[in-house]
Amino acid sequence: MLTVTLPDGATRSYSAPLTVMQVAADIGAGLAKATLAGYVNGKLVDASYLIDSDSDLAILTQRDEDALTIIRHDAAHVMAQAVQELYPGTQVTIGPAIEDGFYYDFVREEPFTPEDLVKIEARMAAIVDRKLPIVREVIDREAAIARFAALGETYKVEIIRDIIPEGEAVSIYRQGEWFDLCRGPHLPNTVNLGKGFKLMKLAGAYWRGNSDNKMLQRIYGTAWRDKKELDAYLHRLAEAEKRDHRKLGRQLDLFHSQEEAPGMIFWHDNGWIIYQQVEQYIRQLLRQNGYQEVRTPQIVDRTLWERSGHWDKFGDMMFTTESENRDYAVKPMNCPCHIQIFNVGIKSYRDLPLRMAEFGSCHRNEPSGTLHGLMRVRNFVQDDAHIFCSEAQIQSEVATFNQLLFKVYADFGFHDIVIKLSTRPLQRVGSDEVWDKAEKALKDALNATDLAWELQPGEGAFYGPKLEFSLRDSIGRVWQCGTIQVDFSMPGRLDASYIDEQGEKRTPVMLHRAILGSLERFIGILIENYAGAFPLWLAPVQVVILTITDRQHEFAHEVLADLLKQGIRAKSDLRNEKIGFKIRERTLQRIPYLLVIGDREVEERTVTVRTRGGVDLGSMATVDVIKMLNREIASRGAPAAEE
Repeated sequence: MLTVTLPDGATRSYSAPLTVMQVAADIGAGLAKATLAGYVNGKLVDASYLIDSDSDLAILTQRDEDALTIIRHDAAHVMAQAVQELYPGTQVTIGPAIEDGFYYDFVREEPFTPEDLVKIEARMAAIVDRKLPIVREVIDREAAIARFAALGETYKVEIIRDIIPEGEAVSIYRQGEWFDLCRGPHLPNTVNLGKGFKLMKLAGAYWRGNSDNKMLQRIYGTAWRDKKELDAYLHRLAEAEKRDHRKLGRQLDLFHSQEEAPGMIFWHDNGWIIYQQVEQYIRQLLRQNGYQEVRTPQIVDRTLWERSGHWDKFGDMMFTTESENRDYAVKPMNCPCHIQIFNVGIKSYRDLPLRMAEFGSCHRNEPSGTLHGLMRVRNFVQDDAHIFCSEAQIQSEVATFNQLLFKVYADFGFHDIVIKLSTRPLQRVGSDEVWDKAEKALKDALNATDLAWELQPGEGAFYGPKLEFSLRDSIGRVWQCGTIQVDFSMPGRLDASYIDEQGEKRTPVMLHRAILGSLERFIGILIENYAGAFPLWLAPVQVVILTITDRQHEFAHEVLADLLKQGIRAKSDLRNEKIGFKIRERTLQRIPYLLVIGDREVEERTVTVRTRGGVDLGSMATVDVIKMLNREIASRGAPAAEE
């Protein structure tokens, strides 16, 4: 007898080994029909996997999030089968599931075209409709080599020889006459793939990522549980394309980059206004919350980075220089320099917690292929800060930071926040005992609140565990921004100390924390989240005054002067153009408010107020417009209270 224990604790006993699918059928025909795979003792396996001993079992159906990985992997296999049916002689290499989709790399002399993608996608749908059972075979390594060699699949032969040790078996998945080398797991049948897939684009890729190897042809696709999810994803992509911060950056005259300074940003006046609004907002909050602001050098002797541990970890990403036979690095982060400030003078327990902030300009030599507008740059500024504290103060400092972070995100219009606790990575500094203390401190701080959080094993910084805060934008994308990291190691490596209540020398704990992360990247997120239509407090130009004829110019100058005196970022448009043209143009520029002045407004000493959304708020005196604007600016986009 063997016993299968289900997730709800219920058990089922069987007299002989049976498959995951057979257990599902024993539970109910409906579940068997929905079964895609299973977790046996925590391991993801095919529905055909044989359970031959007492085991825990969770049935995986289309409703489960993990089903997407299998669906995407199967979509890759179905695509490869479609390609080889349509274009005989094409070799397949590797085809993994990736975020939001899949790809396969092919060897074919003739290049694929966009028209080919249409044909391949249609053939994929036909393969799904054939309802081909997907069957796992396990064969001898040498037999696998012979089988693929007979088909002319030289790349598969190379994979087997390089990856599979001699004497080990090889798993192959077959659907109809087509088969491929694969670890699995896979769906029970091609029909389980459904219609929620689409081929997206063509690209080139070197075999095994090595530029010395042959260039292969890569086909990317996306796959989802059903057509509804696919359509929603394609809609998000279309929205993301419209919101692309690089395109809006040009359209709204915010910033640009150019080849002479790769990964560096040229901020234009409009973009720099946004940048300054963000920086000054954070600066004011830091002062209110007990942070001191500092400034540290851009270039520091290499030895400091070696002592801190950064040179071993990030040395290949640092920009370096040399002077008078000394090696220097352009700083990639601020923390070692902040410890140097902490080390000046004697600190006691009364000085803790000491919160030290810097809008530190950092440089990292990111690979050129990864650079992407504001989102991935080589020069960036962080809203960086480090808190020096005792072990007893960690939990309260983390809790205080969390409150500040949620306020900041809310002020920028983000309310859906995902929290993850990242624990020790394989490559790290510090003892396991130190990591145990650091991880426990963060867990205790989270558990002392009612915040939901997820565990992310192995994703901590090399010097300590961290909390990561990701925000969801207006079209559902998730951006990792904020972080707080507990570091028991670096202060000791750089000789930081304080005198405790008993007069003993102690090493402080260092909390590395940021809310926005990179200001450049966060502004890129803001541009895309708001599609360039910033809330009033962030808008580079908040108001434009539009005249109908030149008879209103004098009054327009008066209104503009009144707005500027009150700190409103305003401009006037006195061009001899039709008012409809002016309104359309300024609306495309995402100006929050348009003040229209005609003869009647001059006579009544008012302006007609129009929002960028096309809402006519009627006539107002300038003083009332200023009151309305100031209320909205103070509310930072939240509903403003009326006086």
